[in-house]
Amino acid sequence: MSYLDRHPTAMQRVAEHRLQHERTVGSGRALSGDGKVFPAFGGGKPYPPPLPDREEYVVEFDGHNDPRHAQNWPMKKRMGISLILIFCAFCCTFASSIMAPTAGQIEAEFNVGAEVATLGTSLFVLGYALGPLIFAPMSELFGRRLPIISSMFGFGVFSIGVAVAKDFQTLIICRFFAGCFGSSPLTIVAAIFSDMFDNRYRGLSVACFSAMVINGPLLGPFIGGFITKSYLGWRWTSYLTAIMGFTGCILTLIFEKESYAPIILTHKAAELRRLTHNWGIHAKQEEVEVDFNELVNKNISRPLRILFTEPIVLFVTIYLSFLYGLLYLSITAYDIIFAEVYRMPLGVSGLPYFGMVVGDLIGFVVIATDVPRYNKKLAANNGIPVPEWRMPIAMAGGISFTIGLFWLGWTGFTPSIPWIVPTLSGLCLGFGIYTVFVQCLNYIVDSYLMFAASAVAANTIMRSTVGAIFPLFATYMFKGIGINWGMTLLGCVAALFIPMPFVFYFHGKKIRAKSKFAPAIDLKPEGPGDEESGLGGDSSGEETLGHGSAPSEKEE
Repeated sequence: MSYLDRHPTAMQRVAEHRLQHERTVGSGRALSGDGKVFPAFGGGKPYPPPLPDREEYVVEFDGHNDPRHAQNWPMKKRMGISLILIFCAFCCTFASSIMAPTAGQIEAEFNVGAEVATLGTSLFVLGYALGPLIFAPMSELFGRRLPIISSMFGFGVFSIGVAVAKDFQTLIICRFFAGCFGSSPLTIVAAIFSDMFDNRYRGLSVACFSAMVINGPLLGPFIGGFITKSYLGWRWTSYLTAIMGFTGCILTLIFEKESYAPIILTHKAAELRRLTHNWGIHAKQEEVEVDFNELVNKNISRPLRILFTEPIVLFVTIYLSFLYGLLYLSITAYDIIFAEVYRMPLGVSGLPYFGMVVGDLIGFVVIATDVPRYNKKLAANNGIPVPEWRMPIAMAGGISFTIGLFWLGWTGFTPSIPWIVPTLSGLCLGFGIYTVFVQCLNYIVDSYLMFAASAVAANTIMRSTVGAIFPLFATYMFKGIGINWGMTLLGCVAALFIPMPFVFYFHGKKIRAKSKFAPAIDLKPEGPGDEESGLGGDSSGEETLGHGSAPSEKEE
């Protein structure tokens, strides 16, 4: 079968794999000797002639059903790997809040103030902002497997460092680096799901992943509280997360397989070279010489440019940063409401978080039941996703979230109202946070396609920074103006964001049509422009990314 006669899905994947590396890491400088003095070839031999046609020596997948491609792996294998990766992500988000109930013991042992003790949580979350700048390009250069395994090991090591810390400086430094390493699953797992699942199942897999990411910080205080009050003491909160981290490391080492297509082809090329002794055989990725300046530009400069020049990314990022900050601010709010107002003991005061957990699960069910409707619309549109399809659920989530803030504030400030009433506000809060978070992230991914990594990186950096800051002023705010008025203030801010999903739903297409980065392939079939390289409608790579039928799932 000739190169041009391939299945449309195979052609789509070829263009996709080559663009993935170029758009995230950069094609770099071509290997050349311009301006360089070549050493002697050796043995008195002249330099051999170049390969007659380099493209003929480039390995590719053998059609759209090639079993080496991650989307063609057996479903059981993909599900098993997905569960392991979701566990790794849960470990790292669970660890972010498990030390919140230990603040009292840490204050007493290290003789620090309450705000300083809060740094254990804030610096861990701040580490989330640094990690993506390291692990995202690492996953594009070396594949997905290596950064996951190494980061889970590093996460476990620094968690041990927290557990055995002899002074407070060691504790907060180790917490920061545990957060840096812990950001790897949060950065890479969604990309692995993109490797393994097509448009029909990718949204559901990301929804499962997001459920664990959001529920992790909610389950941490309740478990951490019971550990802290037991004979084990506060240090065992870190021993537990270290055990979980090393378990995740071992599971990924044994069971996770490389899913990033360019690296799979690199392994295939190496195998063929050994078998055929034809050393000209290679993968496209092996032609690349990475330019450090280009690497920095595409992973630091471009995310910031997208953040501040793209209205969609800017407003979605501000909204999600506010939600993420409130997720960690709720740790302080719930502690004040249920430990101080309702006098619940340590550990028990964390049980009301299950209201938010149940709300998250309701949100997951809503998104899961919406998948068949989404797939029908996707099939009717020739496999081309329209980002605005994500917004209706986010509209409901924004309203629910705002209601939950007012509900919690005006029912949790006095013990005269039964504790179950503010607990039930978590249903609205959890549902709102989860649905807005998942659908807005999917909206960014659908809108920016090959630039999604940069857009999501900008979002991650900003929301992690906000998530680290919010807990630091929470106590002052609630003690100063009261729980009721503090939540009212936050509710009013949340209400300002309610129109945003509606604006994007009705006017998002017009905004994307004017974007320098968003391809808007559902509006311009001739192919997107490229703000950086000047590619126009002739850019076959970008056009192929958005078109063609959805890849077929292998029959199980």
